[in-house]
Amino acid sequence: MSDALANAVCERCHSRFDPTERIVNSNGELYHENCFVCAQCFRQFPEGLFYEFEGRKYCEHDFQMLFAPCCGECGEFIIGRVIKAMNNNWHPECFRCEICDVALADLGFVKNAGSSDLALKELSFVFPSQLEGHKADQEDHKNHDNHFDGFFLEMFLNSVPALQAAYNQHLCRPCHNREKAKGLGKYICQKCHLIIDEQPLMFRNDSYHPDHFSCTHCGKELTADARELKGELYCLPCHDKMGIPICGACRRPIEGRVVNALGKQWHVEHFVCAKCEKPFLGHRHYEKKGLAYCETHYNQLFGDVCYNCSHVIEGDVVSALNKAWCVNCFSCSTCNIKLTLKNKFVEFDMKPVCKKCYEKFPLELKKRLKKLSELATKKTHPKALDLNSA
Repeated sequence: MSDALANAVCERCHSRFDPTERIVNSNGELYHENCFVCAQCFRQFPEGLFYEFEGRKYCEHDFQMLFAPCCGECGEFIIGRVIKAMNNNWHPECFRCEICDVALADLGFVKNAGSSDLALKELSFVFPSQLEGHKADQEDHKNHDNHFDGFFLEMFLNSVPALQAAYNQHLCRPCHNREKAKGLGKYICQKCHLIIDEQPLMFRNDSYHPDHFSCTHCGKELTADARELKGELYCLPCHDKMGIPICGACRRPIEGRVVNALGKQWHVEHFVCAKCEKPFLGHRHYEKKGLAYCETHYNQLFGDVCYNCSHVIEGDVVSALNKAWCVNCFSCSTCNIKLTLKNKFVEFDMKPVCKKCYEKFPLELKKRLKKLSELATKKTHPKALDLNSA
């Protein structure tokens, strides 16, 4: 044994070493093999693995029990990097946006979907070392200073636990902006993820700030009136020079089949019934006060009601006896034979009667019906009757 080891003493028991015994060297500190034990349970380290904290060494179990925080998501001990946020501790992989589930450890987060940003503090605990290992890493604190000015709101929320649970969310910034925009009834820009205060530019069914884009033809900064054509954006003047029809519904260019109706041009799928919003797809439509309707809803809203069945008449209407009838409902009220306006019929009890059934009526009834018919004719054409009598 060298002179240096002959004078060396154990760090724990301060006794000298026997020349034949095994010596443990940990970062320059010498121990008897039986003295190199956990500072809490005094047992040797399983597989030589230990954790060092404040100059003392601990086995994994005791280190976790004494110092390691529990994750607010999975409930497991956290060894290594710890995220301290929302009055809790988290594994970096467990601290995620509550909406899109993206990891927030390196992105930062926003609390309460509309409140001020909060500081995200990161803390690195000591890492495990081997028996013949090296000095443990020191704690690494990275503080991102910020503040939260909702003091009075926080006091109110703390007094109502259910409300506090619903309000205290940790979100990534894009989700926070979307939730805030939703609450304000506004769009969120899909490029910068900020709220769009003015009219948005719609491109490929997504909303953007118009100033993120330039006209493909002239290079000018675009406005919300820009037009999309074959995946490219154009300012309104450049687009109008191309002579491309614009859909009357979505205000976008029509590149395929065009429907011309109501004095406008439409995408086939956008020319729909004003009531049920189903596309006509080439089927017949009915116009009323500048709007288009399918046959069913046009009849329901504006059609005639059959005097016989009391249903809205779909299809042709028979107008007779100052009433409207379905084609199938206009029949003799006595024998039920179907009638048309070309057939001869007589009104009886406000209903039509065919000529054959009329001939079978008693003579007095026929005279009475004839007299009533003459009186109705006089009321309808009084001047013509006066001329004839003169």
